[in-house]
Amino acid sequence: MATLFQGVGAATTLSSSYNSNKFPSRLSLSERKSSILIVRSDARINNVLKAGARKPERLITNAVATKEDSSTSTKSGHELLLFEALREGLEEEMDRDPRVCVMGEDVGHYGGSYKVTKGLAPKFGDLRVLDTPIAENSFTGMGIGAAMTGLRPIVEGMNMGFLLLAFNQISNNCGMLHYTSGGQFKIPIVIRGPGGVGRQLGAEHSQRLESYFQSIPGIQMVACSTPYNAKGLMKAAIRSENPVILFEHVLLYNLKERIPDEEYVLSLEEAEMVRPGEHVTILTYSRMRYHVMQAAKTLVNKGYDPEVIDIRSLKPFDLHTIGNSVKKTHRVLIVEECMRTGGIGASLTAAITENFNDYLDAPIICLSSQDVPTPYAGTLEEWTVVQPAQIVTAVEQLCQ
Repeated sequence: MATLFQGVGAATTLSSSYNSNKFPSRLSLSERKSSILIVRSDARINNVLKAGARKPERLITNAVATKEDSSTSTKSGHELLLFEALREGLEEEMDRDPRVCVMGEDVGHYGGSYKVTKGLAPKFGDLRVLDTPIAENSFTGMGIGAAMTGLRPIVEGMNMGFLLLAFNQISNNCGMLHYTSGGQFKIPIVIRGPGGVGRQLGAEHSQRLESYFQSIPGIQMVACSTPYNAKGLMKAAIRSENPVILFEHVLLYNLKERIPDEEYVLSLEEAEMVRPGEHVTILTYSRMRYHVMQAAKTLVNKGYDPEVIDIRSLKPFDLHTIGNSVKKTHRVLIVEECMRTGGIGASLTAAITENFNDYLDAPIICLSSQDVPTPYAGTLEEWTVVQPAQIVTAVEQLCQ
């Protein structure tokens, strides 16, 4: 496993005090733009770390950190960056099934804007790795039509924000044609690409579109957060008979992890238990998984025992895993990068309230990005996104 650090911010002091009375019993029922560092599980830092940078053990306000234990952190397997894991999963499926094809802007010989499709065009040819004009509505519609005829296309948006130009195709055709055709057509298409708040990419390139697409009937949505689940979800999405939107975060592409040599496919509808705990359930996904795990280090030193779940499936929610955790901890904190109004957190709050309200000992707290366009200025950009210190404060409030 490894940790991706974006380094600024003061370290937060860790407290080792523990007070068993603070949890009541069950109620009646360093460097800005260019400082992307790869830190391996043995704490060795690649030579891209500049002199004087912070040590990874210290809590950095806008840093990210992975869970400490993982079934994939073994000596067997091979190490890949997240974008390489996506490529490996895609390449394996193209080898396995000749119906799988890729289309999008610069996906061919250039290899994609983040090199997810690098090397695929020479291997599979220009017809299976198709460079398209800058016309998102057109090539997304072409992909949907290809899926209707029996192919399994992967449509790449150079940036997820650009796919707003294809919203009509995704909504009226991709999500509904199986129903409106009376089941005559299936739409086994994957729509994927980078999104989320980057590092000073500006408002139009820092969009979180999960909330835009979650209301479309007939579409599944998943968000990858590690190289392991990126590959497994990519393969599962390609094999699905349903249209799937795969959200990738632009700041996680250089996250490194050891993944198995053996083939594996993950479920599109299962959450991942990142850290078992007893005191509070923290639900998160994508980049915020690492902000939560950074905050968890502080919380453990303060005597709290948070349970962290990466929901992964944004539609539908894995209410089985989530429900079992709520029944155990009786407190829920949702941490997302999506917008607060009408976001994934709002839908998740409603689902938990409807299904598990009797098990809650405190109101659900949802930490979301602010309802503003993402500023270009770095300091303002940080203010719009949930930071680890806010997560610590929220857990302390929940557990009073």
